[in-house]
Amino acid sequence: MQNLSSLIQDAAKKLLEEKKVDLVIGFEQGSLPLRSTPYFARTPEEAGNLIWNSTCENNLANYLRKRSDKVAVVAKGCDVRSIVALIKENQINKDNLYIIGIPCSGMIDQNKVNAAVEEKDIVEAIDNGEQIVIKGAGYEKTVAKADVIHDFCAGCKYGNPVIYDELIGEKVPEKSGDDYADIVEFEAKPAAERQAYLAAEMSKCIRCYACRNACPMCYCTECFVDCSTPEWISKSIDTGDNLIFHAVRALHTAGRCVDCGACVRACPMGVDISKLTRKLAKDVKQLFNYEAGVNLEDKPALSTFTPDDPETFLVKE
Repeated sequence: MQNLSSLIQDAAKKLLEEKKVDLVIGFEQGSLPLRSTPYFARTPEEAGNLIWNSTCENNLANYLRKRSDKVAVVAKGCDVRSIVALIKENQINKDNLYIIGIPCSGMIDQNKVNAAVEEKDIVEAIDNGEQIVIKGAGYEKTVAKADVIHDFCAGCKYGNPVIYDELIGEKVPEKSGDDYADIVEFEAKPAAERQAYLAAEMSKCIRCYACRNACPMCYCTECFVDCSTPEWISKSIDTGDNLIFHAVRALHTAGRCVDCGACVRACPMGVDISKLTRKLAKDVKQLFNYEAGVNLEDKPALSTFTPDDPETFLVKE
């Protein structure tokens, strides 16, 4: 990881020194162990603060929409898929963007790490590649990185960026396709059980909109939940209104969501939003053989039409 950080710093310095870009967006070390934070390097000297490790989980595509300056971005596989989707939606000018692609084996789930150390304070963490050594007051624990990466990352088959201007690091092994086993299992449950599960999850939502704000594909200038005339849903925390918000947001990102998990990671209440977003991703894949952000050539599933498209929703049962 240290070597990757050095290579990223060198690449960023060169781009800024040669004035090929005005800004490099990447990550810097956070103030706590196992934390990193988005960082904007505008000078070659600032590029020396860039890092890369298994905590660089934010989707940096969120900072690229409608920019007029020339920008380089340090981007892992899911970030690049978001970038591709946003280029197709004319939210990013590819001519002004330089992608420093980073192959990714998965990002660490802080909740899993905290559970592994029984919620004890973490003073120091050392990433040894396959393992993480965690130290605190009076304890030291070694965990396998594979056991603490995000569930989204474990099933991701796009660890390698699908497009890039420069690739830093060795490509990671290709994984087999996502079979959406979690969604298939959920679909098999009785309707009443699914309804009860979603109601329980939505009852946890405090409508902070962190999920919306973390999503690169949620960029409407005015979200329907913020409208007052008409007021589509109440401002109070009501389980039914919470479900409407999450269901509409999921439908709005259908065929656009790249399954990066940014919404789930941002949620402070642990709401299982993925049951909605991954259900729609699965349906779009099965109905239209389309995955968002995989290449620049395919037309978005909901932006095109063919006579062969399934239209089961038009059939009266």
